[in-house]
Amino acid sequence: MSDKPQRIAVLMGGLSPEREVSLRSGKAAMEALAAAGYDVSEVVVDTERFPLPAEIDMAFLALHGTYGEDGQVQTYLSEKGIPFTGANAEVSRITIDKEKTKEKFRQHGVPTPKGQLVKAFEEITVPLPVFIKPNSQGSSVGSRSASTRAELAEAMTDALKFDSEVMVEQLIHGKELTVSVLGDQVLPIVEIHPLVGFYDYKNKYTKGCTEYFCPGRLSPEATALVQKHALAAHRSVGEAVYSRVDFLLEDDTHPYCLEINTIPGMTATSLLPKAAAAVGITFPQLCRRIVELSWAVRQKERAA
Repeated sequence: MSDKPQRIAVLMGGLSPEREVSLRSGKAAMEALAAAGYDVSEVVVDTERFPLPAEIDMAFLALHGTYGEDGQVQTYLSEKGIPFTGANAEVSRITIDKEKTKEKFRQHGVPTPKGQLVKAFEEITVPLPVFIKPNSQGSSVGSRSASTRAELAEAMTDALKFDSEVMVEQLIHGKELTVSVLGDQVLPIVEIHPLVGFYDYKNKYTKGCTEYFCPGRLSPEATALVQKHALAAHRSVGEAVYSRVDFLLEDDTHPYCLEINTIPGMTATSLLPKAAAAVGITFPQLCRRIVELSWAVRQKERAA
């Protein structure tokens, strides 16, 4: 492995319902990496055993969801001896799985909503109201709340279209927050305020549907508490390299950690770039930092 990566392939597209978002993330990352001085090539992933350019030093992963954040592409690249950005396969297999992630949170004292993993409507014992989400999907695909048995049945049917297992959580009302962690640096909190409903796929990726406040409109005490739990959550799953940790803040005092995103979005509306910009980190600088942090971790893993 050379001292520093220079030739970088940006992997985008992929096989999940988040393909279109991934393509947008990848294009944005390519521009930023080129501006940061790297020799950049594009790889649109359409199959699990995809071809790669012959001369590359590193793969920059902009693949969201299945075959992106679940460890599969990381395993494939490791087999080929190609370093990549972000979490390794082992960490990715934990963070894509909401039940496994919750278990890590509980072990490390990170508050998280009570939840139950089920395969069928009849198994649910969590009292209404609840929030339903496929166990291994991102971008709020197939996710919604339910206040009645009829809504619950409908939500389960929808979620099971995306996964064979579904996480049923107690419904928490509060501010939607996200905290990005870059190595050991906790970035400012982004408060997410959808104009209608919750932060679902449409509100995430449609300009004008959501207001963002960075830093979030929180007391100094709440800010410190949420950031502390974000770093603990980031570290709880292993070496994530960088991540975005999602929270709900109840009554402006009680944070509940929902999940960790190990390949957060990098589009024009994405939250990691917003948080970085709030502390003066430009998009090209952010992408360079991700490359450098990941390179150091891959070298450490190789030496182990």
